[in-house]
Amino acid sequence: MLPGEPVLTVFFYSALAAAMAALGALPFGLAKRLHSGWVGSAYALASGLMLGSGYLLITHGLKMAPLFALLGGGAGVAYTFWTQSYAGTDELDTSPDREMRPEEGYKAILQNTLHSASEGVAIGAAMAVDLRFGIFLTLALAFHNVGEGMALTELLGRQGMRPRESAGLCVFTKVSQPLLAIVTFAMTPALGRFEPVVLGFAAGALLHLVLTELVPASYERTSKTLVAFLMSTATAAVVFFEAILVHGGR
Repeated sequence: MLPGEPVLTVFFYSALAAAMAALGALPFGLAKRLHSGWVGSAYALASGLMLGSGYLLITHGLKMAPLFALLGGGAGVAYTFWTQSYAGTDELDTSPDREMRPEEGYKAILQNTLHSASEGVAIGAAMAVDLRFGIFLTLALAFHNVGEGMALTELLGRQGMRPRESAGLCVFTKVSQPLLAIVTFAMTPALGRFEPVVLGFAAGALLHLVLTELVPASYERTSKTLVAFLMSTATAAVVFFEAILVHGGR
């Protein structure tokens, strides 16, 4: 944790998580062509890290107020469904080995930006409940951002965009993370007993994104068995290390 105001801690770690997305472009800069299976694996690992983060959020919410946490979860699912439908990103075809039209590239950037907003809420809510827990969850989402950056770089590369240019866009789509993390962190304590609603909302949003965006994209690029293995392993790792690093240190 950083000394001084907790807001600085929230900003530092959420900004670090956003910057990590640029690393997703690195493999494309080192290799002339990257097999789609690697991208599928990145999607699967990102799914597991997000699923584990969502599980931890809803668990905290259920311990505080089960009904409010469940209502928040439903609201999170409804929110992501509505934003995807309104923006038209739910119709984006990310199938590998197909040429993407220019408008699809813009839509992919919009999809990642909307996606990141929910992650920013999750970071802010976790930090508000417990700063130590929030830092852990933010670091889990930071590694998840690398996988998402890798996926976005692959999509933009089909339009001829160079990896270093994609790296900048990967970070740009994550700017909403530190912004919404700070806003959520500041507002959540004021909700009092309704705090579990925010935790549930963040968990529901993350789960919906996993099931509707990340997992389907991973299935298109690699075997379902490998996806299941990587996703379940990443999920278990998040839960295990949270127990050791967050609760074990107390």
